[in-house]
Amino acid sequence: MEDRAASAGEHTQTPQLRRRLGRADLRAVPEARRALRELLRTWGRPGRSDIAELLTSELVTNAIVHTDREAVLTATVGPGGLRVEVRDFVARRPRLRVPNADDGTNGRGLFLVQSLADAWGVQPHGVGKAVWFELDAGAA
Repeated sequence: MEDRAASAGEHTQTPQLRRRLGRADLRAVPEARRALRELLRTWGRPGRSDIAELLTSELVTNAIVHTDREAVLTATVGPGGLRVEVRDFVARRPRLRVPNADDGTNGRGLFLVQSLADAWGVQPHGVGKAVWFELDAGAA
């Protein structure tokens, strides 16, 4: 985990978590949750950090399971709230599916992100993409 300063010339520190996620390493999911919990120890209204942990674990799991490549998790706490981004190196965009009772526990990740995040999206990069969400610290 890294705490990094905001842009050069700013006087305030922007708390940030940055973690490389190993290829097919599902141990990264609870490790990411623990690191995010530490970052958000005093952030937001009660329950907001729990939602952030849940959504982060969904994005991390998706990147590890569906890409078979490494990924990078970045979480930044700023004046507007929390932004979490998981960047992978596969161009294929994730599909939002409405959960079906016959799917068991599969297929619910992005549906949860869409339902619980204040904003979310997918941003293409030169190689791969970043799936991100944002949470306002004060929202109920």
